[in-house]
Amino acid sequence: MKFTLGSELQYTALRDTTMILNVEAQDVPGQRVLTEQFSVTPQIDTEAHQPPETSNRYRRLLLHPGDYTIRYEATVETAPFVQLPDRIDETPIAELPLSVMNHLFPSRYCESDQLARFVWRRFGDIEPGHGRVDAICEWIHRNVDYEAGSSDGSTSAYDTFTTRAGVCRDFAHLGITFCQALGIPARYVSAYAWKLVPQDFHAVFEAYLGGRWYLFDATRLVPPEGVIRIGVGRDAADTAFATFFGELHSAPKSVWVNAVEEAGSPLVQAVSLTSS
Repeated sequence: MKFTLGSELQYTALRDTTMILNVEAQDVPGQRVLTEQFSVTPQIDTEAHQPPETSNRYRRLLLHPGDYTIRYEATVETAPFVQLPDRIDETPIAELPLSVMNHLFPSRYCESDQLARFVWRRFGDIEPGHGRVDAICEWIHRNVDYEAGSSDGSTSAYDTFTTRAGVCRDFAHLGITFCQALGIPARYVSAYAWKLVPQDFHAVFEAYLGGRWYLFDATRLVPPEGVIRIGVGRDAADTAFATFFGELHSAPKSVWVNAVEEAGSPLVQAVSLTSS
């Protein structure tokens, strides 16, 4: 599918503030950026960086006191890999590539060690594979209320499990945590999301199954073919759309995604957004 998408962010810097942005769509196998434009008004120099291990596209800016508008626009074409769910098995930990091993371990927002007992009692007897991760998503969807304002930047998966309320960020953290407790590598994905209402940046997660990363969205708010990746990491700390060091105020952001070309037929539920 092909999409036009973008975001506009407005800030008032109260003192010299260094900002690190992660709002630009990834240009990787399975997702191709056809055109794009990044601008800051008033114009200032920016510094781009793309770590090869994640393909996240970070951009560093130094904002002096004043008002700024940051705008990103792009046309992106996606070609996800699709597989029948019942053909996707879990990979034994002893056979996992070393490059994905760090996605087995607890992190700041995903305390898989603290929820392991519940996870094994609830999901341990389910046949390993794509279906078990989908069962995790179904449990989260049925047992956690999607409620704006119910969490903040300090809310972890353990908090969400306790309060049973959160937003997409929290649903993704809980899915990652449950997978990791079962020995399934899982990682956080920030994204632009087609058909998300109201429009905003979105969060989903990927689980490593059958030799590649597969997409899961426990919120059930976005079709898998409508996810356009921005960043991946252990949790939201690695993929925040804006991190700043200094002092500033922000205005409400604007995010948009429109389909230029739609797929000829619906995709099955097992979707991989990467080449491997």
